[in-house]
Amino acid sequence: MNIKIIGAGLGGLATACLLGKQGHTVTVLEKNSTPGGKINEIHAQDFRFDIGPSLLTMPFILERLFNQCDADMDDFLDIQTTDPICRYFYPQGVKFDCYRDTSLNIAQVQDFAPDDVQSYKEFLSYSEQIYEHTKDAFLFNPLYELSDLLSLNPIDFFKIDAFNTVAESIDQKFKSPELRKFFKRFTTYNGSSPFQAPATLNIIPYVELTMGGYYINGGMYALVEALIELANKFDVQLKYNVDISHITTQNDSVRELVDTSGHRYPADLVVSNADAYETYRHLLDEDELSSRKKNKMDTLEPSCSGFVLLLGTDKQYNGLTHHNIFFSQDYRQEFQDIFDQKVMPDDPTIYIANTSQTNPDHAPDGGSNLFVLVNAPYLTDNYRWDNQQTQQYQDHIIRTLQERGLTDLEDHIVYSQTITPRDFYKMYRSNSGSIYGTSSNSKFAAFMRPRNKSRAIDGLYLVGGSTHPGGGIPLVTLSAFHAVNLIDRYET
Repeated sequence: MNIKIIGAGLGGLATACLLGKQGHTVTVLEKNSTPGGKINEIHAQDFRFDIGPSLLTMPFILERLFNQCDADMDDFLDIQTTDPICRYFYPQGVKFDCYRDTSLNIAQVQDFAPDDVQSYKEFLSYSEQIYEHTKDAFLFNPLYELSDLLSLNPIDFFKIDAFNTVAESIDQKFKSPELRKFFKRFTTYNGSSPFQAPATLNIIPYVELTMGGYYINGGMYALVEALIELANKFDVQLKYNVDISHITTQNDSVRELVDTSGHRYPADLVVSNADAYETYRHLLDEDELSSRKKNKMDTLEPSCSGFVLLLGTDKQYNGLTHHNIFFSQDYRQEFQDIFDQKVMPDDPTIYIANTSQTNPDHAPDGGSNLFVLVNAPYLTDNYRWDNQQTQQYQDHIIRTLQERGLTDLEDHIVYSQTITPRDFYKMYRSNSGSIYGTSSNSKFAAFMRPRNKSRAIDGLYLVGGSTHPGGGIPLVTLSAFHAVNLIDRYET
């Protein structure tokens, strides 16, 4: 079949490889000048920065992708463990190095939260139970039709803590404010608030703490380069600077794509790696969707966005490891600012990736490449992100980091660049500048993401972080598997 894929993000490239392997004629149409979508990189003044995902979990899903394409992942990627997985800094001065080795973590918990040592052990078992009850029922299941549901055990739903919020469940289990913050922060991995999202998302700590956190040597963009090489093996065509503006249909079936220059691309099938909201509400004609479908898409809450600072310094900060988190003082207030008030928090939690610690060539000798990320609200009129506001917040973050131990940071910055929610929208056309697709800020939102096959338009499939099963490298890769599974089911 002649298959066109909108977008060369991870979901689009993974789908292209799988379909190319099956012998289909596959063309990927990407609006930007480079592939990768939100997995990308910037080179500037001898600094190199990843500007997308910085941590890899569940690498066995990528391994499965390469295996299905008759390739060995180890021939393409050098995947390394990061240990510690992350270093956490608390306002009161506590520092927690989180390792994959549970015994090392428990030894530290014994020092700063002795009353919660047993709770820590029990939480890992609880998190594992959620994983075991959701992996086949949700993660590895396209959940598209009745047959996908028949194998599920309804009792499992009552074993995944879906009726508490993440915060409620964690506050019941821990006394320590440090561990409460530590376990709540995993909810931000899919752009949601721990004070609103269901406790089912407590699956995430198990995935990272027990299965491990990983890094792709050389930078995460090596994954994109590997998938391009794999796609070329199957004669997948990749066209850049092609901005698709319309999906043309006939009798409720896809017919062709049209770009902003008026060029047409006939297709038997279309796989959209664009944001699902963008696909349904902006690429299709208004009359293609029912009022019910349009209302459903319009009421999807975007995930949070992010404010990014890329800082190249002429100094190394020995207190930093590869991944670092500086927690805010008032976690609840921070998420109220982001999700309720939709403004930037005055006291934000700050994440820093310092890949030059692992790959020294990512910065000049004696320097560091600091990728600084603060969770931000999705785009609304409440925060403008004009030049003045952006500069003020950049200065605020730098001052905060200096207060938290990065001494004289402002005097050692030799390169800087900001990326705002408005930039994310411009680059990726994500819904309201969100960077994790749809939020999970209701009890059932995680289970109601747009499916990987459209029910409204025959021949239209969807992949990426805004679709089922969610955002992040492993789940986006699973969206490609689900889409190809459904194509095999309905089109061949």
